[in-house]
Amino acid sequence: MKKDIEIPKVKGVHIAVVQEEHLEYKTLDWNAYIINNSDTDLDTVLIVSQGKSETKMTPPMRHTIAKLPARSYAKIEYMQEQVLALNNTFKVTFFEGNQMFDKTYLFRKNTINAKALQPLPLMQLKGILVK
Repeated sequence: MKKDIEIPKVKGVHIAVVQEEHLEYKTLDWNAYIINNSDTDLDTVLIVSQGKSETKMTPPMRHTIAKLPARSYAKIEYMQEQVLALNNTFKVTFFEGNQMFDKTYLFRKNTINAKALQPLPLMQLKGILVK
């Protein structure tokens, strides 16, 4: 029975964390984004994010994006400095046509930092990317 269930691989969808200047407060903030680098629109994107360590855990944060067009990105959430020291997971579920996709992205503790910045697809910014 289990062998009959087909779970398709997620391709072209990434989670990135970008350090951006907050214009009003004049601070550098870390923000998480979802990037749809595929040729297909994503429908009903559900994202559950949470930070964990051996001794600490943040409450899960739930986000919904009704439609994420092909070759676009959307901001998910602001990330406080304290959660960067935790393992941060982003569980992403979405529909491509009538097919449901699901993937968990993991940023290991302390990997979100200014030294790890790299160019990001579509965004014209530098950040930390999990594929």
